[in-house]
Amino acid sequence: MKTGVEMPANVQTRRNKSIKSTLSWYVFLLPTFLGVACFIVYPVFESFRLSFYNSNGTIETWVGLTNYQRVLSQGAFWNAVYNTFYIAFFQLLLAIPIGFILASMINRINRFKSVFKVMFFLPNVTSIVAAAMIFMFVLQPEVGLINHVLDTLGLPTSPWLSDPGTSKWGVILLTIWHWIGFVIIICLANLQAISPELYEASEIDGATGFQQWLFITIPNMAGTFAFLIIMGWISGLQRFQEIFVLGGAGGSPGRSLQTMVALIYERGFGGFEFGIASAITVLLFLIILLFTVLNIKLTRLKL
Repeated sequence: MKTGVEMPANVQTRRNKSIKSTLSWYVFLLPTFLGVACFIVYPVFESFRLSFYNSNGTIETWVGLTNYQRVLSQGAFWNAVYNTFYIAFFQLLLAIPIGFILASMINRINRFKSVFKVMFFLPNVTSIVAAAMIFMFVLQPEVGLINHVLDTLGLPTSPWLSDPGTSKWGVILLTIWHWIGFVIIICLANLQAISPELYEASEIDGATGFQQWLFITIPNMAGTFAFLIIMGWISGLQRFQEIFVLGGAGGSPGRSLQTMVALIYERGFGGFEFGIASAITVLLFLIILLFTVLNIKLTRLKL
C-alpha cells in the first residue's frame, strides 16, 4: 500500500532539468571561482597571516604584533601615508570640478560632441606607465615642455620632479591628465539623464543658464560626485605604477613620492621583509575600508 503521494512525471522531469541547468551554470562559473580563490582570497588571508611573522620568504618566526609596532613607529611609514593622501586629495580636488565643468560644456554643444569625448577620454585608456615616461620628459626642468611654456609666458619655472618640494605636484598633474577623461564621461552620463523638463520649467520662470546649472544641474550630480570621490580615493590610496616609474620604489627625490604601496614593494621585494610588508598591507586595507565607509556616510550614497 502506498503511503505517499507520487509526483507527476512531467513535474519530476522539469525539476530534473532545472537542477541540471543550475549545475551546468556552476560548472561554467567554476574557473572564475577558482581564479578568485587562488589569486584574491588566498593572498589576502596569507598576507594577514604573514603580518604576524618575521619572514624573509623561506624562514618564518612568530612575532605577534611586533611588525605592526615597528611599522607604526617608523617615520618612513607616516611619510608614505602623507604622500599618498596628499597626492590623492589634490587629484580629487582639481580633477572632479574641472572634469565636471568640461563635461557641462561638452553637453551644451551639438557638433563634434563625440570628438571631444574621444579626445578627453584617450589619456584614460593610455597605459599609466607609458604616460609616466612621457611626463618625465614633459616635466624635465631644463628642456621640458611645461617649463618651456612657462618661460615663454614670462612665468617662473619649476624643478618639478627634481625637487622634493615640487615633485608631488608633478605626479598630481600626471594623475589629473590621466583620470580627467573618466570624470568627464561619468559626468556626461549623468548630465544626459537629467530630465529636460526641469530646464524648460525653470526657463519659463526666468532662470538664466548659470542659475539652471547652479540650482538644477549640480544638485542632480550629487550621486555622481559621491561615486567619483569614493572611486578616486580607492585608486589614489593604491597608487604605485606612476610612482615607481617617476621615482622608483624609494620615491625619489628624498622619498617625497613614496606612497604606501611603494613602501610595501620596497620592504617586501627590496628588503625581503615580508612580515613588515604584510603588516603595511593590512593597515592599507583598513585605511581604504575606513575611508570608503566614511565617504559613503558623508555622501549618503545608496549602494
